[in-house]
Amino acid sequence: MNISIDIAYKSLNKLNEELCGDKVEILHTKDSHILILADGMGSGVKANILATLTSKILGTMFLNGASLDACVETIAKTLPICQERLVAYATFSILQVFDNGSAYLVEYDNPSCIFIRDGKLVLIPQHTREIEGKTINEYRFQVQEGDTFVLTSDGTIYAGVGKLLNLGWTWDNMSAYAVQAAHTTKSAARLAAVLSKACDDLYEGRPGDDTTVAVMRITRQRLVKLMTGPPKKQEDDSRAVRQLMEGEAFRIVSGGTSANIVSRVLNKKIMDEANQTPDPEIPPLARIEGIDLTTEGVLTLSHAIDLLKRYANNEDDESFYNDLDQRNGAAMIASVLIEDCTDLEIILGTAVNAAHQTPGLSFSLHARNQLVQQLKQVMEELGKRVTVTYY
Repeated sequence: MNISIDIAYKSLNKLNEELCGDKVEILHTKDSHILILADGMGSGVKANILATLTSKILGTMFLNGASLDACVETIAKTLPICQERLVAYATFSILQVFDNGSAYLVEYDNPSCIFIRDGKLVLIPQHTREIEGKTINEYRFQVQEGDTFVLTSDGTIYAGVGKLLNLGWTWDNMSAYAVQAAHTTKSAARLAAVLSKACDDLYEGRPGDDTTVAVMRITRQRLVKLMTGPPKKQEDDSRAVRQLMEGEAFRIVSGGTSANIVSRVLNKKIMDEANQTPDPEIPPLARIEGIDLTTEGVLTLSHAIDLLKRYANNEDDESFYNDLDQRNGAAMIASVLIEDCTDLEIILGTAVNAAHQTPGLSFSLHARNQLVQQLKQVMEELGKRVTVTYY
């Protein structure tokens, strides 16, 4: 079984705190993917230190093949003692999924993982044991495509307590909401954002505790191919287009010259795209049979990269998703790359485009190859695999 993993998280700081007392670590080994959520006691700087130490220790030791017993023992001996409660305390959840589909879930005092399969909630069996005086729940199982896992800190289940809800949201209510939201969201990022916003709404925008939602979704490989720029040698036009059309992929052509090359090689007409939403900053879309998305080049890519950077910088609030859902070339490229892409294959033509060398252009843009390097960097920051072929 060869799977792909989609991971994202969102955190809300407790009201008036600059630092979050929850910490998420996302790690990748040669054959597995690890998601760690640690929740430090209290809030602010102290909680942030506890959570950071816990997540870093767990991550480092797991990457080096240490046993869970050794990890917990190290945490117990390393965490500083809380002077108020006289204990060293941080709760944690660990989810490790291997490329062969086997998975390992460890929970210590965090809300139980929300496990969604085939659109239904699956209850995690209780296999508890005691390590260093701490009761740990362990679960080993096999994942399948479409599985969704939601790890949370306890700020989620207390959302709304004493305000909109007397007893808080509760795990049952949140898990039911997560199942519904999983039906209507395609990516881990979108689901994490939806659940985080629901918590923030229940807190009326004034979180009473640090609140984190971390989502892992099991997907198939989703390849996106993006061709931009004309090849340096015209005799390579056919080869570049052939690479674009090979195999199963979502195909994007970005740039008027690139679109003309694809149109000529495939013997397909370029047509105006119907039902467009006018945008004064983004040039309109076009359509070529066999190509999923055809856009203008440098200007559209620049705006798409801006959206990707906002997402990478955790600026994915409600306003961001409103921008991402717009029907213009930049938003549509960014949406595909965030929500429907595990691997990106860029086919980059290196011929000088005279339009980009003209002095006095009314917009300030990087050259095409610089934009591609920015795109590659931000996509790799998002955990996507990227290759670039130069023509």
